[in-house]
Amino acid sequence: MSNQKVASVAVIGGLVIFITKILAYLFSGSIALLSDALESISNILASLLMFLSLRISSKPADVDHQYGHQKIEYVSASIEGILVSVAGLAIAYTAINRIFTPVELGIIDFALIISFSATIGNALLSMYLSKNAKISGSLALEGDSKHLLSDVLSSIGVLVGLIIAKFTGWTILDPLLALFISGLVLKMGIELIVKSINGLLDQSCPEVESKISDLLNQHKPNFVDYHNLRTRRSGNKIYAELHLSINGETSVKEAHDFTDHLQKDLVKEIPTLVINIHIEPPNANIHD
Repeated sequence: MSNQKVASVAVIGGLVIFITKILAYLFSGSIALLSDALESISNILASLLMFLSLRISSKPADVDHQYGHQKIEYVSASIEGILVSVAGLAIAYTAINRIFTPVELGIIDFALIISFSATIGNALLSMYLSKNAKISGSLALEGDSKHLLSDVLSSIGVLVGLIIAKFTGWTILDPLLALFISGLVLKMGIELIVKSINGLLDQSCPEVESKISDLLNQHKPNFVDYHNLRTRRSGNKIYAELHLSINGETSVKEAHDFTDHLQKDLVKEIPTLVINIHIEPPNANIHD
């Protein structure tokens, strides 16, 4: 299944889960469950942004964008981070108001069952996105999967707290849990913003550089050395370049055939890799 179709499933699933959580709030009147439902709005918006960014990033390179459109995923992630952060602040504001104006909880038993069902749905959706992210190497899918996973964890916290409140009568736990969730949501939003900024600034990929070095070392007898290895991530693509010193007695055809073979091996190991290898004679790096 294509990444866009996977994203469509995430959007539809997010809408169903949001409606389910709203029903849980309406039955119980719990501000913690309301905050959990509001967080689902950010999930839906995030999934919509993910769908749009994947659609744009899948477009081939053109005259104006010769390296493709993959960086749109980072723009999407930054907007998503801002929306999530705003949702976190809104939850905190509502929770603080509820602390000073407490409201008796309604039908909590049925609400907990509904909320638990929504949490299970979110967990399954997160696993589905994570599986497809590993297959495709899409950062957008991976980010949305983690976003949903954080929602699952916060929902579990809400459910546990409300169960305690039901048996102890400590209704203050409801807004306090909402405050705790707001902190998690705000943290998640800030992390998304930072991650997107790092992507736009062409942050290097140490784990990919390590894989490239390992594979190069396996071919060591065929060249003198390599240097100036650099990497950067753009959406689900990883761009790399390096200088490869070839023995001066090697013909141009032999050098070309070897680097072509090397590039194929690297792409086989790292499917999302786009690598450029500069061939040079030994000791040329002294003048680099």
